Amino acid sequence: MNLSRRHFFLGSLALPLLAAKKPLGEQPNVLLILVDALPAWILGCYGNREVRTPNIDRLAQTGTRFLNHYACAPVAGTARAGLLTGRTTMQLATAQANAAGEVTLEKLLGGIGYACGTSAGGAEAAKFLDAQSAAKPFFLTAGLAPYATLPDAGPYAQAKLDTFAQEAAAKNAARGKEMLGANVLANLRRVAAATTALDVEIGALVAKITQKKLLDNTLIVFTSPCGSLFGRHGLWASGDASDPVNMYEEAVATPMVWSWQAHVVPLATRPEMVSASDLVPTVCDITPAELPERNLCGRSYLALASGKPLPKKQPWRTTVFAQYGDTAMARSDRYKLIVRNEGKVPGELYDDKVDARERVNQYENPQFMTVKSSLQAELGKWKQKYSA
Repeated sequence: MNLSRRHFFLGSLALPLLAAKKPLGEQPNVLLILVDALPAWILGCYGNREVRTPNIDRLAQTGTRFLNHYACAPVAGTARAGLLTGRTTMQLATAQANAAGEVTLEKLLGGIGYACGTSAGGAEAAKFLDAQSAAKPFFLTAGLAPYATLPDAGPYAQAKLDTFAQEAAAKNAARGKEMLGANVLANLRRVAAATTALDVEIGALVAKITQKKLLDNTLIVFTSPCGSLFGRHGLWASGDASDPVNMYEEAVATPMVWSWQAHVVPLATRPEMVSASDLVPTVCDITPAELPERNLCGRSYLALASGKPLPKKQPWRTTVFAQYGDTAMARSDRYKLIVRNEGKVPGELYDDKVDARERVNQYENPQFMTVKSSLQAELGKWKQKYSA
């Protein structure tokens, strides 16, 4: 059965209007493919022409690809917690002593009768899927870590990898420095091989769902907690590859693909500024799960994925935010502001439209004073509202 009009309607409403008890509606299976340290820029469907990812590209073709999806934080563990709870890193830090009490997607869907599981690797994910049937909906978080141990270069042994950066190690490089320098090209070839091996695993998971005849009622969400720099800016890993922590695009711009036959628009891209904090509200919107009664900053993007217009009085946001330690980011569709230690030390400001690699810091440029002040004000309001 196609997504009901009720769901389409709710997808376009602001979250406070979802407080009423939701009637039992469709209960799609949800496969959340969560890939550690995977940046959007390395995938074919996001423009890379050197690394082969045909299965991921095909998944994007069958669904909707979000062009501007941003992590809650530039570091994997914190970013993952934010994505799975919808909470800001500030809220998670406040509640750290009671981490077991956090309301995750798995708890939300398990509470309405879903069979839930979390796998570490493709083999575990396939085993979980083998045990599923159409009799009961499932929610599986398939955790994959393709870069934890890099394979041999294989088919990339002679690849030039011009889309990768082969720069000298940055002066503030703090982690992964051993991967840079004279061996950087060899290591980048291994990264390319690991990405293609990941693609094979993705293809196997989709094939398994198809084999089980569950594809028609399965929402597949493909994303990453945060990305990796892999040599760009003279850094290797994620935000904590440098000291102080960085918020470069490679670390915070993550892939987000939604695929669900006859429900999510195929061959579609969405340009809106979307946050990982939006995942929990969206999954609650598309299933009978109740949105937690917490101060969540995210908003359901179901209407975007299903190709429905938003109400004129409730347009989509134009800025997303991230926070880690004393470093905070405000990212609009063109500019990125990074504030450190509440502005007590120099920050960063980039014009990503003309400086996509973020090489020229405009933070002290008086010509950007209006942009800087506007983003500072937005960031301040966000932090005040969602710090607890």
